[in-house]
Amino acid sequence: MKHYIFHLYPFSLKTNSIKTSKYNPFTFLPLNLFEQFQRIANAYFLFLLILQVIPAISSLSWFTTVVPLVLVLSVTAAKDAIDDIVSTHVTVYNKLKIYLFFVHISFFLFSLLRGNSKILLETNLKVKQALTVTGDMGDNLEALAAFNGEVCCEPPNNRLDRFTGTLTFDSQKYSLDNERVLLRGCTLRNTDWCFGLVLFAGPETKLMQNCGKSTFKRTSIDRLMNVLVLFIFGLLALMCIILAVGNGIWENHAGSKFNAFLPREENTVFSAFLTFWSYIIILNTVVPISLYVSMEVIRLGNSYYINWDRTMYHARTDTPAEARTTTLNEELGQIKYIFSDKTGTLTQNIMTFNKCSINGKSYAIKQPDIEMTPVDFSFNRLADPKFLFYDHSLVQGVKLELPDVHAFFRLLALCHTVMAEEKREGDLVYQAQSPDEGALVTAARNFGFVFRSRSPETVTIEEMGIQRSYEMLAILDFNNVRKRMSVIVRNPEGKLSLYCKGADTIIYERLHPSCSEVMKVTTEHLNEFAGEGLRTLVLAYKDLDEEYFSEWKQRHHESSVALEDREEKLEKLYEEIEKDMMLIGATAIEDKLQDGVAQTIEQLAKAEIKIWVLTGDKQETAENIGYSCNLLREEMNDVFIVAANSPEEAFALESNMELEFLRTACMCKTVICCRVTPLQKAQVVELVKKYKKAVTLAIGDGANDVSMIKAAHIGVGISGQEGMQAVLSSDFSFAQFRFLQRLLLVHGRWSYLRMCKFLRYFFYKNFTFTFVHFWYAFFCGFSAQTVYDEGFITLYNLVYTALPVLGMSLFDQDVNAGWSLEYPQLYVPGQLSQYFSKRAFMMCALHSWYSSLVLFFVPYAAIYDTARDDGKDGADYQSFALITQTCLTVTVCLGLDLSSWTVVNHLFVWGSLGMFFILTFTMYTDGLFRLRPSSFAFIGTARNCLNQPNVWLTVALTAILCVLPVVAYRFFYSQISPTINDKVRYKVCQTKEPAPRPRRTRLTRRSTRRSGYAFSHAHGYGDLVTSGRFLRRHALTPSTGLIPTGRSPGFKPTGRSAGYSPVGREQNPKQKVEPTSLQMFRAVKDCSF
Repeated sequence: MKHYIFHLYPFSLKTNSIKTSKYNPFTFLPLNLFEQFQRIANAYFLFLLILQVIPAISSLSWFTTVVPLVLVLSVTAAKDAIDDIVSTHVTVYNKLKIYLFFVHISFFLFSLLRGNSKILLETNLKVKQALTVTGDMGDNLEALAAFNGEVCCEPPNNRLDRFTGTLTFDSQKYSLDNERVLLRGCTLRNTDWCFGLVLFAGPETKLMQNCGKSTFKRTSIDRLMNVLVLFIFGLLALMCIILAVGNGIWENHAGSKFNAFLPREENTVFSAFLTFWSYIIILNTVVPISLYVSMEVIRLGNSYYINWDRTMYHARTDTPAEARTTTLNEELGQIKYIFSDKTGTLTQNIMTFNKCSINGKSYAIKQPDIEMTPVDFSFNRLADPKFLFYDHSLVQGVKLELPDVHAFFRLLALCHTVMAEEKREGDLVYQAQSPDEGALVTAARNFGFVFRSRSPETVTIEEMGIQRSYEMLAILDFNNVRKRMSVIVRNPEGKLSLYCKGADTIIYERLHPSCSEVMKVTTEHLNEFAGEGLRTLVLAYKDLDEEYFSEWKQRHHESSVALEDREEKLEKLYEEIEKDMMLIGATAIEDKLQDGVAQTIEQLAKAEIKIWVLTGDKQETAENIGYSCNLLREEMNDVFIVAANSPEEAFALESNMELEFLRTACMCKTVICCRVTPLQKAQVVELVKKYKKAVTLAIGDGANDVSMIKAAHIGVGISGQEGMQAVLSSDFSFAQFRFLQRLLLVHGRWSYLRMCKFLRYFFYKNFTFTFVHFWYAFFCGFSAQTVYDEGFITLYNLVYTALPVLGMSLFDQDVNAGWSLEYPQLYVPGQLSQYFSKRAFMMCALHSWYSSLVLFFVPYAAIYDTARDDGKDGADYQSFALITQTCLTVTVCLGLDLSSWTVVNHLFVWGSLGMFFILTFTMYTDGLFRLRPSSFAFIGTARNCLNQPNVWLTVALTAILCVLPVVAYRFFYSQISPTINDKVRYKVCQTKEPAPRPRRTRLTRRSTRRSGYAFSHAHGYGDLVTSGRFLRRHALTPSTGLIPTGRSPGFKPTGRSAGYSPVGREQNPKQKVEPTSLQMFRAVKDCSF
């Protein structure tokens, strides 16, 4: 293996600059232009610009294309630059300096302030210690500067859970592991300073190795548009070929008759060739350049709707929702898979002591539907004012000195590895590696058993106002295999006791047979707690014999210093002493879900959105949250979970097994991946994108979610307790998971629906406009003459039809927000691309083809061989052009596919029609003709033509004939096979009531399944507590924080007989190992799995 060697003396280092933006000042212009010209339409307009500079082909000036093209490229480039500045950031720290609160490099911990030894990674504390050989130097700068050694370590990689290296000093080698390294992105907690050696900087840090690359995200509609534009180019080429061939035929047969009026090209083939390119320019409106500008305006407007939505504003943190990009709004209406982090995303990562069972009696925090006042803890000066409990009988039991109640809280105050900070008298702050432990110790504190301080040998607590110091003899620490933690203490009276807490199935196997009756009742309570999704622990104790413990302690010491099989030997000793324990009770902790999480998940599930949870937590924690938020339900009989640290997952993400893994996962209603690294999260997202071809969304709140957020089509960042890195890498951000419901079901659906309506109508109006040119070519000798006057061609997309279609695209609603949330099934058509697809495009083209026939031949027949009221001939080119223009404008404006008419829509539609007539009469006046005769040649046409009754009858008839087939088809289809939109809109019209308010239902679960061990951390730090090297000072002067009511005697549970073993997951390693759940669920033939 390749190693990196660092010498502990001055040497050249790489810069610590981190680039998370997509562009820089040098690459912005070429990279952005490259991305923009990936849009085939932009490349097409560049090609048209080249054609227009050839005089023999173009009848239009070159600036008519270059000006709008430059405008479009400039506006889009400015928007992309702003998006990149807003959504990303550049962090540059050129000085190798460790800030007090935040670490910006990967860093070998050299020394740190004694008494403080915990580091914050994510929101839970992680143990970080310096080696003794370096830690003993403390803050002695001279000793640190004189230190000369060599570090040999692994090369940069993305493994956050592992580090391998050695420090060589004075011919001695010292092992370096993950506990000696501070990673970029962590926060120092419970320490005032630290010194260290920089190992990796900049992009070589483990965090940046997991971040992934910033990619250019494009919507499904953008990708579809590229395909459709290619089809349109083919259609354009076909029409131009037909007209060019027609020109060649016409020149051969009839061209000679017009030599006196039009000089003709003698070479018929060359004339047809020039005609082909002339019609390429004339018919270019099938893909108008204003299309993409209009799309950007619509996206920008819908982005502001998200930013302005007050219902997505979180008042407590003063955090509004923010659309950090303006190019992906409609993609929010097509999401099929959501990949969510757990801690901080679904949960608040705040644990509360909710219920408990003590010696067979259950104590609840609050009974539903019953008004209860919280317990008054004013008798306890050291109580946490934020702690609430509603069962007054429990505090009465404490005050009455019931032995079992006192033993219960004494265990909670002693059996933990929490650190206590007391900067002022009575102001206690607990620092816990997991929020579970903090919640349990806080509960004991409020009920009169206050943990004050610890030293390597003692734990000091106050029991009902009396300070007592327990000698800490051993900590049997937690790990993923043991799923329990024990402490062995000697009380001030000299009595030895073992206190243990852990998973119910683990503790039950180690209880004394006399606990049978209490165990049965406790099991019922556990089922009740687990049915509500609470995280449970079982508490037990055991009195120890002094002689036996002395002998056990000696064997424990020998095993702890063994060079071989140390862990196995210690485990055997733990198993030996942790048996025949007496059951005290059980705790139930609520890992509070964020408000509305369960309801949001339920609503998204009704919208056919699949939610996968990707978390770094262990299996039991992931399962508990799955049940709490109704991702997992009791009726799901086949529940299996594959952890990333298992062989199944290791093989599952390999290229030869990934498809089988995906097929298996997609057969499940719910997928929860636990113990996954940030890079594995991104790999799972990429797997679904690759094979399912579905639109994905990733949501998270921490730095470990950045790679997943970048990999998904849509990345959503939650601004929570874990910093802003997820938000800075996201496309959309807000403060609470529940806002995702409104983002998708309301804003996403509206954005997608509006964009689809816009595209359908935009193509319709421009295809219709262009096809009329095609029909006219057969009547003008294929001369590339336009059927409309130049002014109308210039203003058609810019003035006459721009605002009505934009108004529809920005303000139209099929149903309002309330009904959108009431019927999540309205979201499903977007997932199936029913509103805009290749089929919908073809229907739009057919409608345009029909409308163009009506718009050309109805006015043609109406004025053919007719006379005006004054007896003059009414069948001239200018009159025909004006009537056709009027029919087209009226049809396009009045034929809008609007679901609801607002004041703005009325203003835009009638204002555009009014503007058409005002500008038409203005441009056809004598004054403008005198100023510029070549540009305003239709002098008096409007005045002479639009005063004829038959003209208005023609306009009305044309509009009716164009709209009638669509109205008839939709009416017939809605009666025979109504869509979900038709059904909901009909119901809304029938009820004639305001939209329903969002329902906040309480989702509960009744289950026979007991939740697993509640701790969410990977390994405890009992070794740190007992090491004596980096612990805080002893407790302050004793205070009387409670009104003393006497000391309770030792706990002597009674009334227990007969043995009982609950049915649970097998934990005994001596028993036969069964196949994994994945192997039982699906037989895999590939022998490499």
